[in-house]
Amino acid sequence: AYMAVGAKAAGFAAILRVISLAAGRVSFEWMEILWVLAVLTMTVGNIIALVQDDIKRMLAYSSIAHAGYILIGVVAANEMTISSVLFYLMVYLFMNLGAFAVAGLVSGKNESFVKIKHFSGLGRTQPMLGLAMTVFMFSLAGFPPTGGFMGKLNLFSAALKSGFVWLVIFGAINTLISVYYYIRVVVAMYMYEPLQEVKVDSVLPGVGLVILVSLLGIFYLGIFPGNMLSMIY
Repeated sequence: AYMAVGAKAAGFAAILRVISLAAGRVSFEWMEILWVLAVLTMTVGNIIALVQDDIKRMLAYSSIAHAGYILIGVVAANEMTISSVLFYLMVYLFMNLGAFAVAGLVSGKNESFVKIKHFSGLGRTQPMLGLAMTVFMFSLAGFPPTGGFMGKLNLFSAALKSGFVWLVIFGAINTLISVYYYIRVVVAMYMYEPLQEVKVDSVLPGVGLVILVSLLGIFYLGIFPGNMLSMIY
């Protein structure tokens, strides 16, 4: 899962590099194609993620939607494009790595799947893991003061600056759709009784470090986004 997240981020970075090199030479027709692709990617990814019961599959399909959000920044094609996209890629790494790390702990030896119902009561039986997963879900949904909120805000601001109002509206609608399936996980952790057959193994130091660094990164980028944006810009 960790390698998959890194590969996706590397792919997005490569696409951004190609587009940045072609700045000023990308035709209007190609920008229209990217506009439509952004909307389709966001919508299809969120709709499929909406009906998933397996959290790893949910995260995988939601990453398609996040690719659509990133395309919003690419379509903007202005001075904010590179900084907003790279910032979101960094936030995306922290959010997904952290979420997959917690999901891996809950799945234990059964790496093939972990249902959302398996998170039932996790906030009570494993309060620290429950809190960490809540932060990851909130950031993926785009709630302040997380990095996910600032990341989407930067992407949408870049698009608005170039006049893509309808694209931002589609992005906002898709964000609202995603809130439902991310909140499902949080509701399961705090509102449902724990499942007896689910037992979280002891947290290995390496996994714990991934979760901790991801949490710190999400809050740092959410509260102090200017520091990173100034470095990128």
